[in-house]
Amino acid sequence: MSSERARLTALYGGMLVVAGALLTGLVYFLVRQGLYSSISTAVTTAVPARRMYPPWQTAAPAPSASPARPMPTDGVTSADITQGLAVTKISDVAEQAALSRLLTVSVIVLFVYAALSILLAWWMAGRVLHPVAVITGTARRLSGENLHERIALDAPPGELKQLADTFDEMLGRIEQLVSAQQRFAANAAHELRTPLAVQRAAAEIGLAGEPDPEQVARIRTKLISVADDSEHLIEGLLLLATSERGLERREPVALDVIADAVAEGLAGRAAERDVTLSLHAEPLTVDGDGVLLDRLVHNLVANAVDYNVKGGRVGVRTGPDGVEVTNTGPVVPPETVPHLFEPFRRLRERTHARGEGAGLGLSIVDAIARAHGAQATAEANGAGGGLTVRVRFPTGP
Repeated sequence: MSSERARLTALYGGMLVVAGALLTGLVYFLVRQGLYSSISTAVTTAVPARRMYPPWQTAAPAPSASPARPMPTDGVTSADITQGLAVTKISDVAEQAALSRLLTVSVIVLFVYAALSILLAWWMAGRVLHPVAVITGTARRLSGENLHERIALDAPPGELKQLADTFDEMLGRIEQLVSAQQRFAANAAHELRTPLAVQRAAAEIGLAGEPDPEQVARIRTKLISVADDSEHLIEGLLLLATSERGLERREPVALDVIADAVAEGLAGRAAERDVTLSLHAEPLTVDGDGVLLDRLVHNLVANAVDYNVKGGRVGVRTGPDGVEVTNTGPVVPPETVPHLFEPFRRLRERTHARGEGAGLGLSIVDAIARAHGAQATAEANGAGGGLTVRVRFPTGP
């Protein structure tokens, strides 16, 4: 910071000193140009004379053949000539003295002006760079424990004020990301610990003593179910991490074909839950990863089927504007809709029922969409409850 302040001081101070030197030189030049005539006029006015001529206008008398006859002098006497020479001498001396005095005073004033200019430039540079010092100090203090702090720069609108506000906005986004990561880690640890606890309890309690074959079969089924849930959870976490990392390859993928295959594959699950599944597939081809896009559509349709009601409906539509899945079901409060895209967030608390899921469906959809440059949005339906989820892909190459 001190080096930047020194550079600004040198720049501002140098500019002011150069401007002062030019101004002093210009004043000296202009005063010198008209000083002699001003002094000569003042002296001539102050000294009484009948008629004065400069000495170069007085010619010496020419030799004459008749010395007895003097030449006319037009009324110019020797006293007039002497007085003219005196006025000229006084004017020259006065001019030299005035210019010398002017030069001395100008140099002294210039040195004082230069010193004041450098001090003023140093102060101004400090004032200008003060917001940068505030930003730097705040950045050095920040850590994971005090991301809530903001610069909140109290300054008039300008580039540095805009920089400080932008820094505050960036801190807000970082705080949200860190909070989301902390919640994700806590939720992931909880989700992974729960099946382990269930397995341990089933093994220690259900198989204690000498259980009969039926009890062993029930415990075996329970352990297999918990292991399946754990496997699905781990697969979901790996898929989420893969989507967050971005795409390694791209190829044209027909989403309408994928939607048709997914709807056909989930038709049995929909029938078991007495849910009507309909499809309206218009051509839609995007550049991306076919496996991830298949998972995106599958998660959308599977969530719509699982979180539905008996006699409900699920509508799947593809078209030039993207993919849209609409389902009936429980009424979703509008304020909770944005949080459904966060990992492990559910509309209701988890009951650990079979096939309940880990709460990663829409978060995986959002991650895959962002990896493809698309945007996933959702809105609560009015009548009939449920959600409408849309994934809009970028148009053009």
